Amino acid sequence: MVGHLVTTLLALLLSPAVALAQQQSSPAPLYPGAMPRAFETQPLPPLPPAAETTGPPSATAPAEPSPAATSGTPAMGAPMSAPAERVFCDQAVTVQLADPDAVAERFRPFVGIWSDASWTPQLCAALIVENVAPDGTATILYLFGPMGSKARGAGGVLQGTGVIRDGELRFQNSDGSQFAFRPLYADLDGHFSTPGGQDYQAIFKKTP
Repeated sequence: MVGHLVTTLLALLLSPAVALAQQQSSPAPLYPGAMPRAFETQPLPPLPPAAETTGPPSATAPAEPSPAATSGTPAMGAPMSAPAERVFCDQAVTVQLADPDAVAERFRPFVGIWSDASWTPQLCAALIVENVAPDGTATILYLFGPMGSKARGAGGVLQGTGVIRDGELRFQNSDGSQFAFRPLYADLDGHFSTPGGQDYQAIFKKTP
């Protein structure tokens, strides 16, 4: 009887402690009545620049060009054809042409005989480009005269050099007349400007 009373008394004393422990174990908000705050996404700060590293020095210094590569070898004269007598615009001339294979490829379209041209119905013209040096200097003969065998007028042969730049052959007469020629298919497109400002154009045909 006494044992039963002791057990009942202990149960009554422990009930408030158990209830208090259960209440303390349940989570409680830091701010009662407030909703949990959401996390905000923020960009990461940029990474600090990496320290520059200097690579190890090259084991070998860059090779210097040999004297043979830097010293230019004088270009030998191109082999020329046998002299041939020709007549253009009633002007007789001796023609010698360089071997095309001995001329720089970009200058080959200019080498040869170009005739059957007329700046005006009265003025015949022909051009002979005998050779072109590696620097673009062209050895030329320019012939002019009256059109037709029965026509009368001044004529002559100009012998000298021209210069090829940017795909165009140019030369100038002593009186200030300027000439310019560009390849046009198999022919040359010629332009002639006088000191007085007159401009003329003519097609110079490739002539064997």
